[in-house]
Amino acid sequence: MPADDEKVVSLHGAQAAVVRDRLQRPLQDLRISVMDRCNFRCPYCMPEDKYHKDFEFLKSNERLSFEEIQRLVQVFAGLGVRKLRITGGEPLLRPNLPDLIGDLSRVAGIEDIALTTNGVLLAQQAAALKAAGLARVTVSLDSLDEAVFLAMSGGRGHPARILEGIDEAISAGLTPVKVNTVVIRGRNDHTVLDLLEHFRGTGVVVRFIEYMDVGTINHWRLDDTVPSRELVERIGERWPLVPVERHYRSEVARRYAYADGGGEVGFISSVTEPFCGACTRARLSSDGQLFTCLFGSSGFDLKGPLRAGASNEELDGLIRAIWGQREDRYSELRAARQGEAEKVEMYYIGG
Repeated sequence: MPADDEKVVSLHGAQAAVVRDRLQRPLQDLRISVMDRCNFRCPYCMPEDKYHKDFEFLKSNERLSFEEIQRLVQVFAGLGVRKLRITGGEPLLRPNLPDLIGDLSRVAGIEDIALTTNGVLLAQQAAALKAAGLARVTVSLDSLDEAVFLAMSGGRGHPARILEGIDEAISAGLTPVKVNTVVIRGRNDHTVLDLLEHFRGTGVVVRFIEYMDVGTINHWRLDDTVPSRELVERIGERWPLVPVERHYRSEVARRYAYADGGGEVGFISSVTEPFCGACTRARLSSDGQLFTCLFGSSGFDLKGPLRAGASNEELDGLIRAIWGQREDRYSELRAARQGEAEKVEMYYIGG
C-alpha cells in the first residue's frame, strides 16, 4: 500500500494527491455492502422482531449493479483506495458474487480484496471466490457452543456448518482466515477460551470485538461490553500472550501472539481504546450511500448522480468533497454523544 504522503494515479493517468479529510486522514480502504439481507437474525444486529418475514428490504433494482460498483471502485481507486472489503448483510446471498470479485480484481490500483461473511454459504463458494480474485475471508462466529451460538444468531445456522466453511476457505487458499467474535458480557464471554482452544495452531486468527453501540436497535449498554484488556488478562492466564507490532498504522486490531507459538489473537477495542485518529475507511451501502463513519446517522447519495449520468470526473469531485469535509471520530467522543440522533444499522453498511 502507498505511504500516506505518496501520490496515486488519477482517472486520467496523471499524478494526483491522495485525498485527505479535515483530520489529515487519507482515504485508503473501502467497504462495500452488496446485500442488505441476511440469513441470520443476530439480536445485536438484525433482531427477528424488527426484521421479520414481512420486512421490506431493498428491491434488486434499488441495489447497485455490479457494473455500477465497479465504476465507483475505479473512481475510489483514483482517490487512493487500495483495499476493498465486501460485506453485507450477508454478501454470499448476492447471486453471482464471484463475477463481481473478478471485475474488481481488474481495477487498476486495487491491491487487496477481502470478504466478511457469517460462513453459512462459504463452503459452496470458497473455491469460486478464490479463483475470481478474492484474497482473504473473515468469518463471524460468536461461539462454538451450540446453544450460545443459536441464541446469538437468532436461531439460524449451526457452528458445524461455519467450521466447514472455514475449512473450505483454507483449502481454497483464502488465508489467513480470520474469525470475528463479538463478545457480550453474560452471553458468550464464558465460551471465549473454548473458541481459542479450537483454533490454536490452525493458522486461523481469532479477533475479539468489543460490543459496540452500532445503530440504535441493539439496546447497547456499556455494562454489556467486555473490555479487551479484561480478555487479554483472562486468556493470558491460560496461554501467555506477547504483544505484536501492527502491520500498518490504520490496522484496527491490537495483535498478540501465543508465547508457545500457537498463533495469534486480535482485539478490536472501539469502545475502550478508540482508533478514530487512524481511520482510513469509507463504507458504501448496497443502495449507493457513502458513509464516512460506522456510527454515521446518514450517508451521501452516489447512486443518484451515477444513474443520472455523472461522469467519472464528476463522481471524483463529489467523493473528494465529501471526504475532504470529513471530521468523524465518534468513538473518541462516545461519552459526550450518547443519546444523539439515530445511527445507521450495521446490517445496512457492514462492520
